[in-house]
Amino acid sequence: MNTQEELLAAEEQMVQEEFNRLLDDYFHTNHRRKIERITKAFNFAHQAHKGVRRRSGEPYIMHPLAVARIVCNEMGLGSTSICCALLHDVVEDTEYTVEDIRNMFDDKIAQIVDGLTKISGVIFDEQASAQAENFRKLLLTMSSDIRVILIKMADRLHNMRTLSSMLPAKQYKIAGETLFLYAPLAHRLGLFAIKTEFEDLSFKYEHPQEYETINQKLKATEAARQRLFEKFAKPVDQKLQAMGLTYEMRARVKSAYSIWNKMVSKNIPFEDIYDLFAVRIIFEPKEGVDEKNLCWDIYSAITDVYRIRPDRLRDWVSRPKSNGYQALHVTVMGPDGQWIEIQIRSRRMDDIAEKGFAAHWKYKEKHIEEDTELDKWLATITEILESPNPNSLDFLDTVKMNLFSSEIFVFTPKGDIKTLPQGATALDFAYTLHTNIGNSCIGAKVNHRLVPLSHPLSSGDQVEILTSRSQKPAPEWLNYVVTAKARTKIEVFLKRIRREAVREGEQKLLEAFKKAGIEPTTSRMDKVAIYYGFSSREDFCYAIEKGDMTLPDNLRKLIQEKTDNVLFKYLKQALRVGKKKEIQITIQPESNKKKIEQFDRKKTYVLSENKFDRNYVVASCCKPIPGDEALGFINDDGNVVVHKISCPIATRLKSSFGERILSTVWSNHINTSFEATLEIKGIDSLGVLNTITKTISEDFNVYIQKLSIEAKDGVFEGKIKMMVHNVEDIQKMCVILSKIKNIKSIARIAD
Repeated sequence: MNTQEELLAAEEQMVQEEFNRLLDDYFHTNHRRKIERITKAFNFAHQAHKGVRRRSGEPYIMHPLAVARIVCNEMGLGSTSICCALLHDVVEDTEYTVEDIRNMFDDKIAQIVDGLTKISGVIFDEQASAQAENFRKLLLTMSSDIRVILIKMADRLHNMRTLSSMLPAKQYKIAGETLFLYAPLAHRLGLFAIKTEFEDLSFKYEHPQEYETINQKLKATEAARQRLFEKFAKPVDQKLQAMGLTYEMRARVKSAYSIWNKMVSKNIPFEDIYDLFAVRIIFEPKEGVDEKNLCWDIYSAITDVYRIRPDRLRDWVSRPKSNGYQALHVTVMGPDGQWIEIQIRSRRMDDIAEKGFAAHWKYKEKHIEEDTELDKWLATITEILESPNPNSLDFLDTVKMNLFSSEIFVFTPKGDIKTLPQGATALDFAYTLHTNIGNSCIGAKVNHRLVPLSHPLSSGDQVEILTSRSQKPAPEWLNYVVTAKARTKIEVFLKRIRREAVREGEQKLLEAFKKAGIEPTTSRMDKVAIYYGFSSREDFCYAIEKGDMTLPDNLRKLIQEKTDNVLFKYLKQALRVGKKKEIQITIQPESNKKKIEQFDRKKTYVLSENKFDRNYVVASCCKPIPGDEALGFINDDGNVVVHKISCPIATRLKSSFGERILSTVWSNHINTSFEATLEIKGIDSLGVLNTITKTISEDFNVYIQKLSIEAKDGVFEGKIKMMVHNVEDIQKMCVILSKIKNIKSIARIAD
């Protein structure tokens, strides 16, 4: 046997061993045994992908096997989903069709595989409108069979776990896309463990240094945390054992991404984060005792031992979150004077919290539960999908807005509970009840007190909506709402009103042409619109109807005078009316493509200066400086715009225009200075401002652009904007300034 044959035999054995592990996982579930169809799906996929390899070099079939194991183990799904996971790339990557799958298996498997093929690869295409269209397909398929999105999640999870074999630019794109859309989707579907892993893996590739630093610090403080947990758990154990409960109690450490997020949002160091871990109590239900009552019994036992913090009690047992999450959260003062959060759950609640909606099916036979909030969410999404032209990134933002929102619970006058996202207003509530109620809303009574449409609601509010037949939505209403449903309904109404106004305005324009004895051709109407400074005939007609624009008594004179005017011809050319406009639209993407192609995206782009010129542009949103983790975005002009990797706009660009992203590295910058802002807090004392400015100007020879300091009740806060060469300057400055007496914290902020 030669080396090539030995290699193939070893690979075949590796594939078979992985398939056996999948079967072993399946045997450990409580699903009905359908080994034959899983084996059939594996053999079919194995044969279809034969000879194909992944970028890492391993046989391609290892990827569908890994996805099937995630579907089985981490989501708890059954044989249909496992078969679909094994077959999910067959139609897309081989010559087999959906019909072949239908003939070999059944309609359900064919339908799911078809759904997975339609939303294949990355959600986002090169065109912004196509991205929204693909996401639209994803959600439409999701509403027909939830397993499509669950298998898609598993597919993305395995791709994230094996992301190290990709090029840096591709890593940024996939990680950004995952954080922008897949993590919120996992959150909404209740897949807590997968959502956390999505966030951590994205964080690992986007901020490798911070990821490593946080994990090292977690490791270094592990022993101290364990000691605190043991000290805390001892008296609680005694209480729970006395109650005769079967349970497990463990400490759950915050994820690296959550810690970093808190450090950035609150501008604090790792050492100042006190809720690094929470205690989780998972109990087995007792025969004949309601789970909800057991949760409260455990709560009562804990409060006998430790003092509670009343404002941090969260009851998601009586009223589960919209993603199915159920638990009782209580925060108590620990033995060392630290606040510790305790999460009380039954085994069923824990399964649902970790595996999401997939786990609901496991308990369906024993517990008939109410319809989940997911169905309501899907209904909302379907309404948005049905609205006209969801073809821009605004559509993605509208949907995403409802993915990651925390909930509040408000009551109707009759006592019915409605779930709304945090920050929802009285107008959002009106649209939740009915579109007609929203469209005719003039105000509301919250807890019997009259409030305006824009009034933000809080949990527990009782809301009565006041309506009037004469009321209609206005453009400013879009500033009052946060829910996707309300925004979509208002936009639909405003578009309809605008269309009617345009029609009326066009009628007036046609009458004016008729009066002047001129045939109203499209080109003539365009000419008049351009003469009055409007880029489109629609805007011109709208202005006529609204009275913003008055037509002259005689249009003939205007058209004859202006048609041969040189300035008019120039205007016409500049605004590309008629056919030239169409040419402009089709040519533009091609020229952009050429600009993108002039960069080698496989290589890391070096950000450099030549005397005082730079081969890049600094993004105004996050203002990166040399030493910051950064990426490049090729804009329409062919310039490389540099963003910090952590910049929210960069996250959106990665997920939307992945083909324009470059991995970058800074060269030495000797001539150029960059803007940076420091935030300083401390105890107000005589001469402290003088010491700060003197240190910056003299010790570092840095030019201060702006300085603002406020002092109140003996404490001061200040911001210093200055010009520096790189991150190293900032770091040295922070170290020196932090040694000044009475300065308590100093950090760089995005101004």
